[in-house]
Amino acid sequence: MNDRDLTEVFVRERRKYEGTLVDVSERIVRLPNGKEALRELVYHKGAAAIVPVDSQGMVTLVRQYRTAFDRLMLEIPAGKLDSAAEDPLDCAHRELLEETGLKAGHMEFLTRMEPSPGYCTEVVSLYLATELSQHSPDPDDDEFLCVERMPLAEAAERVMRGELNDAKTAIGLLMAYRKLC
Repeated sequence: MNDRDLTEVFVRERRKYEGTLVDVSERIVRLPNGKEALRELVYHKGAAAIVPVDSQGMVTLVRQYRTAFDRLMLEIPAGKLDSAAEDPLDCAHRELLEETGLKAGHMEFLTRMEPSPGYCTEVVSLYLATELSQHSPDPDDDEFLCVERMPLAEAAERVMRGELNDAKTAIGLLMAYRKLC
C-alpha cells in the first residue's frame, strides 16, 4: 500500500460549535474505497508546556483539578496559545511565570506533540526550562493550582509507574530526564 491508498479526501464540513477554547465541526470525507464517512473534529489553537528543572535537578510541577476526569492531576506547567499566530516560545515563558512564578534564563525546544490526532488539531510545543529564577506567580482568575517540586529522576519514575499519565507531562518529563540525566 502507498500513502494514496490510506488518504481521506475532504468533501464538506459544517461548524457545530464555536467556543472560547475549541471549535467543533462535522466533516465528511471520501475514504480510499470511495465511500463517505463522518469525522468529528475539534479545532484547538495549540499550547505550550514546560519542564522547569533547576540547578539541583528538581522539577517544578503543578497540581490542579481537571474537570474532564473529575480529579486532581500533577502536570508540567502549560497553557494554550492566545492565538494561532502566537509564538509557542512566548506562550511557554508566559505560562511558566503565571503558573509557577519561575523565569527561565534558557528555554530549549524539546518537541511538538499531537496528543489526540484522531479528532483534535491541538499541537503542544514542549520546552525544557533551565537557569531558573523565582518571581511571583500570577495565575489566571479561573486557575487554582498548587506548585510541587521533586527530583526529575523521581518524576520520571512516577511516569514509568503510571502515576503521572497526562501525555504532555509524561513525554516532557521523560525527554528532559533523557537529556539531563
